[in-house]
Parts: sequence; structure tokens; C-alpha cells
Amino acid sequence: MTSASLWEDLKKALAGSEEDYTEVSIRKAVFLLSVPMVLELVLESVFAVVDIYFVGSLGASAIATVGLTETYLFLLYSVAMGLSFSVTAIIARRIGEKEKDKAGIAAIQSIWIAILASVPFAIAGIFFSKELLSLMGGDEWVLNEGYHYMQWMLGGNIVIVLLFLINAVFRGAGDAAISMRVLWISNGLNIILDPIFIFGWGPIPAYGITGAAIATNLGRGIGVLFQLWLLFKGGKHIKIFASHLKIEWDTIRGILKTSLGGIGQMIVGMTSWIFIMRILSEFGSQTVAGATIALRTMMFTMMPSWGMSNAVATLVGQNLGAGKPDRAEQSVWYTGFCNMGYLILVSIIYFFWSENLISIFTEDPEVIKIGGQWLQIVSYSYFIYAWWMAAGQAFNGAGDTITPTKINIVFFWVIQIPLAYLLGKYFSFGSTGVFWSIMISESSVGVFTLWLFTKGHWKQSKV
Repeated sequence: MTSASLWEDLKKALAGSEEDYTEVSIRKAVFLLSVPMVLELVLESVFAVVDIYFVGSLGASAIATVGLTETYLFLLYSVAMGLSFSVTAIIARRIGEKEKDKAGIAAIQSIWIAILASVPFAIAGIFFSKELLSLMGGDEWVLNEGYHYMQWMLGGNIVIVLLFLINAVFRGAGDAAISMRVLWISNGLNIILDPIFIFGWGPIPAYGITGAAIATNLGRGIGVLFQLWLLFKGGKHIKIFASHLKIEWDTIRGILKTSLGGIGQMIVGMTSWIFIMRILSEFGSQTVAGATIALRTMMFTMMPSWGMSNAVATLVGQNLGAGKPDRAEQSVWYTGFCNMGYLILVSIIYFFWSENLISIFTEDPEVIKIGGQWLQIVSYSYFIYAWWMAAGQAFNGAGDTITPTKINIVFFWVIQIPLAYLLGKYFSFGSTGVFWSIMISESSVGVFTLWLFTKGHWKQSKV
């Protein structure tokens, strides 16, 4: 690829391409879809850092309020992301089949599902926020002042769910650039509105911790309105009409059936990490701090891999819909090798400069030692994660969300958690044993997922 053609493809990726991803070269398709998906994730992480920076100035209890509220939001994210897997697969399949009208119908039905899914969380947040925070051990300030934050976040959770779901629609259709621009707008507004509503500005009073939630709801709410406008206006690959607004129960049942596996994947991952952190907490706060920083570092470096892997889901779905299963498989292999090359470079950095990376966030020598130790252990097999993500998204993109869920249950609940306890506590290897158990189990799940992918049963999935 020449520099001129690379520049042209980059402009297309950022502006939104009208290319048929079942016809252009796989390398070009992956590039056009991956670039906006990676940038989308990067800005999301930037907002998370900026948001906690402003909240952090309000004190430890304010930070605790955000942390405790996010415990419940993680459950919401599991539902929203699980639904998103299903929606991306179904929309991609309809687009690949050249059934744009059916894709529009599925998009609207997913919105109805999102609205219904948000209701229980809204009721819990508005009427039982104090009780929920108390259940998590919130202090007096959290229960008397911070609960307003949870009321706003859970009470207005519909904007979070819709943002996830509608962006999944655009990604499935191949309009990844639209998803990117939506998050740029919503998160950009969040960053601007955060200090205004937290500290007060002009006629707007200082709402403190509640202001952070107000800013988030406003920013993401405007993002959702922009999404809906784009859907009705029509993107490069999908458009909805007033005739699609009718509830189609068969379509809804299909989305829910496919989404059960996706929701299961997220819940298994979330709960397994809770158990791992519980085991690590036995070794002291410095261990938890080191592990937390190491995990944030890994999540940040994985963003390009996540972006490319998300492109796999779209390409697999569309190519299966177009009756091109071999091309769908080729897109996974190409993306996996690109991912592997990138993560090998990251592994080299982890191996030689692990403690330097951790020291960016803390000066505590013990925290630096523990966090650096995990990064070094991870570096031995980080490249395998590339295949775990690519092959896993191949299953999701095909609509087979149940298989990755079963895999996660075995390798996380049956293997990782008991192994972490045995190595960390029973055999007294401490946090090092826990880190090795994570490396062993997650390397194993990567190899097994890739092996199962090569069997090709995912090509027969129907959505």
C-alpha cells in the first residue's frame, strides 16, 4: 500500500466509507473499519480519565461514590454490551444479504429492547439509591450527599444503553465512522460540561458530585439524539423509516435469543474479575493498587486490538450474509496476525520497562514492584490475546454468542478462580501466584478459542 493510497483510505475511514466490505480487499476493509473503532475507544478512555480527575478534587468520598455506583453500572454495561453483540451480528448479516430494509427494522427493534432494559435500572436508581450504596458499604457522606449521583446515573441510564445499542447498529452496518463521531460529540461535551456543573459557572450553580452525573447525562443524551437523527437521515449503509417503528415481536425474540450469550460473556468476565480482586485484597492495598494500575495499562494498550477485533465482527457478519464464509474466515486470520504483531511489540515494552510504566501513576515502590511484576508475567503470552479477541469476535459476529460464553465459564470460573486461590493462598505464592493463574488461564482460553474457530462450525450460525 503506497503512502498516497494509505492517506486516501485514512480519510475515507474518518469520513465514513461507502465501500462494500464484502467486495473490497480484506486488508482495506479491516483498515477502514478499525481506524474509527480504535479512535472511538481512545476518546472513551480519555473521558474516563478526565472525569475522575475532576471528581477527584472533591475528595475521597466523592471518588468512592463514583466507584460504588460503577459497581452497579457494570451490570448495566454487561446487558448493554451483550445486546450490542447480538445487534451488530444481526445488522451485519442483513447488510451482507443486501436486505437494508430488514436491517432498519432490526435497528428499531433493538431500540425498543434498550428502552425496556433501562426501566428496572432507572427505578432502582431513582427510588433505592441510598439502599444500594449502603449495601456496598458507602460512608456517611456517600449516603447523605453522594446518592444523588447514583440517582442521576442509574435514573438516566437509558442514554447509556441507547448509546451502546445504536452505535452497535452503525458498526454492524459498516458505518463505524458514525459511531466514532457520536462518541466524540458526547464525550467531548462531557469533558466541557463536567467542570461547569461540578464547580459552577455563570448562572449554573456548583452541583458537586451530582454535577458530574448531570454532565454525563446531558453529553450522552445529546449523543443519542444525534444518533437518532443520523438513523432517520440515513448513513452510508443504513437508514430507518417511520414504517419501521412498529414493534416486531419475532425480530425482538431473535435479538434477545442471540443476546443471551453476549450478556453471559460479559457477566462471566465481570464476576470472575470481582473474585480475582477479592483474592488479591487478601495481600493488602498495595497489591490491589499495583494490580489496578497494571490492568488499566493493559486495557489502554489493548485498544488498537479491540478496535481491529470489533472490525472482525462486522466483516464476519456481512460476509456470511453475502454467502462468503471463506472470506469471513480470511478476515479473522488477517486481523489476528495484525493483532499479534502489535501485541508482540507491546510485550517487549512490558518485559523491559514494566516498572517504568507503573511508576508513571505512583511513587510507591511496592506498588511499582507488584504492578511491574504482573506486566512482565503477561508479556510472556500477550500475543495469544490477539487470537482470543479475533476468534471470539468471529463467533459473536456470526451470531454464535453462546460458544464464547461456555468457553469463558470453563476457563474463568472453573479454571482461573480456583487456580488463583490455590497458587495465591494455598501454595502461598501470594500475588505472583494470582498473576500466573491469570496468564495461564487467559493464554489457554486464547489457544482453545482459536482451535474451536478452526473447526468452522460458526459458519453455520443463523441469525
